[in-house]
Amino acid sequence: MSKYSADRNKFADLINANEHYAQGFKYSELSGSAAKGLAIITCMDSRINPLSVVGMRSGDAKILRNAGARVTEDVLRTLVLATYLLNVDRILVMPHTDCRMAQSDESTLHDEIEKQYGVDTRSLEFRVTRDQEAALETDITRIRAYPLIRKGVSVIGAIYDVKTGKIDFKNF
Repeated sequence: MSKYSADRNKFADLINANEHYAQGFKYSELSGSAAKGLAIITCMDSRINPLSVVGMRSGDAKILRNAGARVTEDVLRTLVLATYLLNVDRILVMPHTDCRMAQSDESTLHDEIEKQYGVDTRSLEFRVTRDQEAALETDITRIRAYPLIRKGVSVIGAIYDVKTGKIDFKNF
């Protein structure tokens, strides 16, 4: 058995689930555009279902996820495409409470990975922050000031509470 066959075996549950999903597939009529004109930048945390928390469904919004819901160069690149070509005219940046990226600092995370796994990750910037609200304001400002985002796009920030499901919309 090749290494790739062993890897495939680790995904058997996903392969089987997709076969079941495809049998009842109901989204073939959706386009690639955001039907409700929204892009959501949020964390990769699996406790967040970004469409559900704002009352939307598949096809309504573009979802961009990364550790800490930070506005990176890749997020900006994706937003440029989304605002010109995919019907996005509203952007919500939504980090969350109890986020690992807000409970540490860069050096601590790098040290933890190196200690546990023997891998030096210091060439990466994880963009952790102890002050989520200040980081959110910076990220909102970054999007609003980015010259390639389509003119007229509205941007808002919010912090999602993973314990209550409520979203605290911010005014900056």
